[in-house]
Amino acid sequence: MPKPVAVLIDGGHLRVVVRKNRLRYDPDYIQQIAAHCIGDGEEVFRVFYYDCPPFEGEVSLPVSGNKTVLSGKDGWLRSLASKDLFAVRLGVLKFRGFKPKATPLSEKPLSDQDFYPDFEQKGVDMRIGLDIANFCETKAVQRIILITNDTDCIPAMKYARRAGLQVVLMSFPGQKQAAELLHHADYLRPLQIWPEQSGQPYVA
Repeated sequence: MPKPVAVLIDGGHLRVVVRKNRLRYDPDYIQQIAAHCIGDGEEVFRVFYYDCPPFEGEVSLPVSGNKTVLSGKDGWLRSLASKDLFAVRLGVLKFRGFKPKATPLSEKPLSDQDFYPDFEQKGVDMRIGLDIANFCETKAVQRIILITNDTDCIPAMKYARRAGLQVVLMSFPGQKQAAELLHHADYLRPLQIWPEQSGQPYVA
């Protein structure tokens, strides 16, 4: 009998990895990544994707002080949620001000264009933890496959292992995985990602 597994994807982490490789980050590619997390003898129960919708609000620019509206599109999250066996869990994106695009700062007069908005995800790790706790109670899966580099997930990982579930931590080429996460995973599974034109992503 195949072992039922759940794939839990920290969207903020996966997005950074994919974009560093200059690949397009969209629902189809996320679905490909999730599919290639599944190993032999495993059957996916559900894929859980954790992220935040775009920030919407009016802020003051850092140099001029002029007001501007920051906004983005979230249609791709709805598209992802409509895919088979996908569930999307949303946190909140908080605006934390502006940061300089380059350091040290130029001696020339600065403008608003020299800064970029800084955001922080809130509530994502909590939602990951709640879903892991639910699996521990329901035993709907035997193994959790986790894409993250957030050490805030460690308490949930420890809880899962104490409850008898196995934890698989995915890693990507060139990624420096937090050592603390490795201490609380049963397996480290490498995942190679490739540009779509070079073929499908595959498990190394």
